[in-house]
Amino acid sequence: MTTQTELFREISEQPTALARFLDAESLNVERIAAQIQRAGIQYVTIAARGTSDNAAAYAKYVFASFNRLPVALATPSLYTVYQTPPCLAGSLVIGISQSGESPDIVAVVEEARRQNVATLAITNFANSPLARAADCVIPQHAGEEKTIAATKTYTTQLLALALLSTALAKDRARRAELNAVPDAVARSLSLNDAADRVAQKWRDAAMCIVLGRGYNYATAFEIALKLKELAYVTAEPFSSSDFLHGPIAIVQGGFPVIVIAPRGKVHDDLVAVARQLKERGADLAIISDVWDALALGAPLALPVSLPEWLSPLSAVVPGQLLAHHLTRAKGYDPDHPRGLMKVTRTL
Repeated sequence: MTTQTELFREISEQPTALARFLDAESLNVERIAAQIQRAGIQYVTIAARGTSDNAAAYAKYVFASFNRLPVALATPSLYTVYQTPPCLAGSLVIGISQSGESPDIVAVVEEARRQNVATLAITNFANSPLARAADCVIPQHAGEEKTIAATKTYTTQLLALALLSTALAKDRARRAELNAVPDAVARSLSLNDAADRVAQKWRDAAMCIVLGRGYNYATAFEIALKLKELAYVTAEPFSSSDFLHGPIAIVQGGFPVIVIAPRGKVHDDLVAVARQLKERGADLAIISDVWDALALGAPLALPVSLPEWLSPLSAVVPGQLLAHHLTRAKGYDPDHPRGLMKVTRTL
């Protein structure tokens, strides 16, 4: 099967985009971090939608774990529909949007500036309305993303958040770990054939569960989103802990489940849940770099073991590839999902 769709090309461009981002933005992010520190922030508020909202979920773990900063996800309708924005005193307000054009995300940042709190935009378009609304901008340098489904703009958002966290913490050791990310993502592209094999097996699937936890809670949501918008599969993401509180009851023999279980503090928990699912007859696909996990289902074996906090950057790649191949196996066009546009403007 030929894989040279625009989507596949953009998935494959991620290593280059990530390396380009680090080269272009490391000094800028250091300057932004110093400015944020002078503002004396106490917590972070993030406004985002869709894929960018999944990046925000990753930020909740990174900023809380390494910077001791609680993260709140903004409720944009309070700013636009209800016109009752909360007090943002003490907050750093971050707007994340690949296009930078969604009015509700811009509205959150504009209100934050009216309240005289620190604002930051993370966007692929440095001249977008969001970028103009914020005090500081971290451009993603992902290059033009022609397809509807976000891939390289998602991983560059993750890297921007990780880089900002290390700069705020002045953590040189963690900053050095970022340099391994582009190569790890490049090597994860070798899972293309393995992802295709899973897709061919699941070509008739209408439903799917995606499980992650910790830093890869965001990964579960992002892979599920790609399966929904491209392959039209009702893919439901869960934390492995929440999944045991009821939703596991839907799993029967042959039910497709993706488990994201790279090495780290939540690995054993995910493996324990995967074992329960295997006993129930679930059809498992396992994204991991640990063989005890991979042996439980169709292995999507990550070639590089990144530190747990960076593993979402490589762990999402086999999910992107699976969504691409499953879409084609079902006879759909991954470059033109029905009813969707690249730039979504919500109020």
